[in-house]
Amino acid sequence: MDERNQTAVTEFLLLGFGNLHNLRILLFILFLIIHVMALSANVLVIVLVVLNPSLHSPMYFFLCQLSLSEILFTSNIVPNMLWLILAGGGKISVARCILQFYLLSVPSVSQCLLLAAMSLDRHVAICRPLHYAIIMTFTHQLQLVTFCWLVGFTCSLVVYIFLDKLQFCGLNVINHFFCDIAPLLRLSCSDTSPVELAAAMVSFPVILSPFAFIVVTYISILHTILKIPSTSGRQKTFSTCSSHLSIVCMYYGTLSCIYIVPPRENSVNTNKGLSLLYTLGTPLFNPLIYSVRSQDIRSAIYKSAKTLMQWRAI
Repeated sequence: MDERNQTAVTEFLLLGFGNLHNLRILLFILFLIIHVMALSANVLVIVLVVLNPSLHSPMYFFLCQLSLSEILFTSNIVPNMLWLILAGGGKISVARCILQFYLLSVPSVSQCLLLAAMSLDRHVAICRPLHYAIIMTFTHQLQLVTFCWLVGFTCSLVVYIFLDKLQFCGLNVINHFFCDIAPLLRLSCSDTSPVELAAAMVSFPVILSPFAFIVVTYISILHTILKIPSTSGRQKTFSTCSSHLSIVCMYYGTLSCIYIVPPRENSVNTNKGLSLLYTLGTPLFNPLIYSVRSQDIRSAIYKSAKTLMQWRAI
């Protein structure tokens, strides 16, 4: 059909959870509680690492950046999602929709690279312990973190520029609670091949390459751990990277189900459920996993709580 004969779309209709309208109050309260808990947990991690000298190590420095990326990600999606739940859906301008995708893409890309940086830290600590202090200097940590965020902003900007050039006409309904790239491409009435090519070119270096790097580093880590003679020594060494490995499995597992596994018929609700896990569950689970498994963080929480109680007693 000739694009000139179609009405240009200036805003989209986000359906949110329209099929669960009768449960909107319950969903709003539940998701709000989870969102507040996720924000509080990630802010707590950052505060603990900044204020406790015992946590001034590369592993917790990278964990701070991971928490920051989670805060940026969930703050971009959840507030608008909560409004959609109460309103039973809502409109969003095309420009704001594309901007929302960019703002969720930046922390997502950066997080992939941060997880790779954390695996590098664990690899050096376990496989080259005598050179750890020389390799993982604070300058090197800053360089790695700066690289992660710069790549996140730059690669996401490339896709954003191509998305911003798309034209939309005809249908304007997005059966989701946020603006993702797939529905935007489906609704476009112009050539989407440049966007798809840009997204594919970006995905390999910033998503697949970090995952491959993580797999290679953990194979090396496992090989080193198996050389440790005592069982207790192997368990103690592996426990130092078990939290990171759990987060990697959960993060990439969810990403794969949403973006890599081919969509099936009637998979809209399934995709929304996985997206909820990605936008609400992961930001909450990440700090909890480290808090439960890290003796250093548990100790820092205990000391901070004890100090706060002493101040209140005064």
